[in-house]
Amino acid sequence: MQGERDGGAAGWHGTTIIGVAKGGRVVVAGDGQVSLGQTVIKATARKVRRLSPGGRDVVAGFAGSTADAFTLFERLEKKLEAAPGQLRRAAVELAKDWRTDKYLRNLEAMLIVSDGTDLLVITGSGDVLEPDGGVAAIGSGGSYALAAALALYDGEMDAEAIARRAMEIAASICVYTNGSLTVESIAPAESGG
Repeated sequence: MQGERDGGAAGWHGTTIIGVAKGGRVVVAGDGQVSLGQTVIKATARKVRRLSPGGRDVVAGFAGSTADAFTLFERLEKKLEAAPGQLRRAAVELAKDWRTDKYLRNLEAMLIVSDGTDLLVITGSGDVLEPDGGVAAIGSGGSYALAAALALYDGEMDAEAIARRAMEIAASICVYTNGSLTVESIAPAESGG
C-alpha cells in the first residue's frame, strides 16, 4: 500500500476503527487523530459516521485518507439508495466498483460498516469481509484493538464497553491512535435501533 511505502504521510498510518457486535447491538468506534508523517495535525477528527440512505441507518468508520474515505462514503450511500435495506449487496457492489474503476482503485481507505445486523469490512482490493467472533478492526492500531476486544468479548462487558476499552488499549500502544473517540451504536431495524 502506498501509505505504508511513503512513511505514512498519507493513508494507512492514521487511525484505528473497531466494530463490536454483541447482545443485539453493533458499536463502531474510532479515534480522532489525524497525522501527517510524524506530526499530529488534528486530535478530534470524526471518522465514524451514521449514514441514512433511504431512511435506513448504517454506521460506517474509515481508516486511511480522509478525502478518499468521504468519496467512499458517498459511493456507499448511492449503492444503499439503489438497494435499500441491503447493506451486504451494497457493500459488494461498492467493492466491485472499487476494484475495477481506475479512479477508485487509487483510493487509500478501508471501511467498517454495519446496519445492526451485518458487520462488514470493505477493502480496496475488492474484498467484503464478515469477521468471525463479532469483532472487526482496521487501521494502524487495528491489530491491537482487535486483540483487546477478542480478549474481553466473553466477559460481562457490553459491545460499547468492549469497543471503548479496546480503543483505550490500542491508543496506549499505537502512536497513530489517540483516546478522542467517536462511538456510534446501532441495532437491527426490527429492534428499533
